Amino acid sequence: MLEKIATRAPKSLNKESAKLKLAENKFEIQELQHKMNAQGKYSLLVVFQGMDASGKDGTTKRVFSGVNPSGINVISFKKPTEEEYAHDFLWRVHKHAPAKGMIQVFNRSHYEDILVPTVLNLFPSKIIKERYDLINSFEKTLEHNDTKILKFYLHASKEEQEKRLLERINLEEKHWKHNDGDWESRALWNEYQKVYEKIFVKCNHPKWHIIAADQNWYKAYQVSEIVLKTLKSMKLEWPALESEKFKPSK
Repeated sequence: MLEKIATRAPKSLNKESAKLKLAENKFEIQELQHKMNAQGKYSLLVVFQGMDASGKDGTTKRVFSGVNPSGINVISFKKPTEEEYAHDFLWRVHKHAPAKGMIQVFNRSHYEDILVPTVLNLFPSKIIKERYDLINSFEKTLEHNDTKILKFYLHASKEEQEKRLLERINLEEKHWKHNDGDWESRALWNEYQKVYEKIFVKCNHPKWHIIAADQNWYKAYQVSEIVLKTLKSMKLEWPALESEKFKPSK
């Protein structure tokens, strides 16, 4: 399925126009986040998944850089710590679910606890199978608490990934991003793609958005369009004045 989906912008799309629209979208996202934070009734969870070097950090920066820091949190989920291993696999994730009025960004997420164990064959298949259901229940719980969930898979080509991984070796300013393990995961590209495709089917409520990720400008533009549309669909309102001394006139 994934191999048939484009990883680049359609040729008909004008790059400069899309970048201008991204800037406009960012401004509106900032304003709507301010209103959501003031209202304190709804929240937004943004999940970014993708192969190594697909641009999860960069997309977070390009879309949310102007949002008031008091209304947004970003967390990156890496290999579980010893303490995290001592709890259920959702323990470390659930405590970072967004509070009312907040935007929470997951750079990698609870889906890593299906991906990695499946590809590396860490647990019996029965445990992995149950995790799909547990994740669906977890997301349903968040939605029940007025949290909108947006799930993005940043779909970069294998060729583009190689280019970006090599940049981390060859460019001094990107050395800090290099991880030998990324090359080991790259060798298992097809296996990871198969698991992602299964996740898209079994955990598709709320649905996944497959984002063409070979071009940074187009990637951020696509995400900004969906985030903005989602915020506009929420019942965001400025809270009424609550004051005994200055009661609003009827």
